[in-house]
Amino acid sequence: MQALAKAVKGFKADSNSFSGESPSVFVGRIGYPDISVGILSANDENTSIYDDPRRWANENFEITRIIDYRASLINSRFKSNVKQENKFLETTREIALSSKPVEMDIELKDKPRFRISFHANTPPMGPNAHLTNAKMKENPKISTKVEKVYSENDWKASDAMNYLFKHGFDENFLSRILSIGTLGVKTERKLVPTRWAITATDDNLGKELIKEIKNFKEADYEFYFGSYLGNYYMIMFFPDVWSYELFETYMPRTAWNTENKIQYTTDYELYEGRKTYAENCVGGYYSVRLAVLEKLKSMKRQAMVLALRFITDDYAVPLGVWVTREAARKALNSKPLKFNEMDTMLNYAKAVVKKKWGYDAQNLYNASILLKNIKSQKKLINFY
Repeated sequence: MQALAKAVKGFKADSNSFSGESPSVFVGRIGYPDISVGILSANDENTSIYDDPRRWANENFEITRIIDYRASLINSRFKSNVKQENKFLETTREIALSSKPVEMDIELKDKPRFRISFHANTPPMGPNAHLTNAKMKENPKISTKVEKVYSENDWKASDAMNYLFKHGFDENFLSRILSIGTLGVKTERKLVPTRWAITATDDNLGKELIKEIKNFKEADYEFYFGSYLGNYYMIMFFPDVWSYELFETYMPRTAWNTENKIQYTTDYELYEGRKTYAENCVGGYYSVRLAVLEKLKSMKRQAMVLALRFITDDYAVPLGVWVTREAARKALNSKPLKFNEMDTMLNYAKAVVKKKWGYDAQNLYNASILLKNIKSQKKLINFY
């Protein structure tokens, strides 16, 4: 890939020590509860853009540009138990809590070798090496609101996250500070692997929004369509009480589906919510749900929501679950098409899918639990 070649050429870590900025941290999961914790740094300035998925999406960054940024971050790792202190943990926490990248002096056991790895849940990771010393060259810029939830001992993690979310801190920042063990009742705080923290954040923020939107009137029939990085979303609102279903559809003969026919996974929840983890769509289920709930809150409406994701070959490598959240947001920020009744909207969506990908979306409709409920049962509101 051209991005990898470019990143290798620009890689500056030519010794086992360097100075630069640290915009983020990473908590691994292998070996849990004894895991690797990393300070992500680049010997560069203005590195906040290296760990800012919302900005990447808002400015329509391409895959190669995102890889270039992530490939430049060195993961300076150390081992830690999830519930025990470590000599580097306090420094790592302050980096995570800071609203801006922190200038650092980093010393490593060995010179890092260039590598980049891709994950379905987290952004790409660049080179890594064992940390021997880390020193902050400046005081971190920690918001008073962040300091409040960190220093007070009786905030539940979910309450702290929702408090900060309502005050403008995005889900990327919240998952970062959750992962490094800075949220929750003091005696219960512990390190949380980054990929778990991302989904926990989306889930908790979503649950709080569900409580709010259930008090709103029902939406109209509305159809939204949009994409980002080869991920297309069709999101349909139906006038009913809250429920949600996601289909993740993989185009044939792509990196995601080597077979000759389209494959899909799906999960759903009814008005009362899920009792178990969404094992089929995993993190994408909760990230797209968050985007949907943000939209409904802004409209002051609730709805039955059917979301269809179409993953094309343009999405060449996995970049993390943030892609699903931001692609869904882009779809929901488009101007909706409004319909007077359900079948007209469903037929329109079928026609778009057929024209764009040559696929009959009726296969998805036939598998939809929500569509079966709305066609064959009384409205859910009759039961509550």
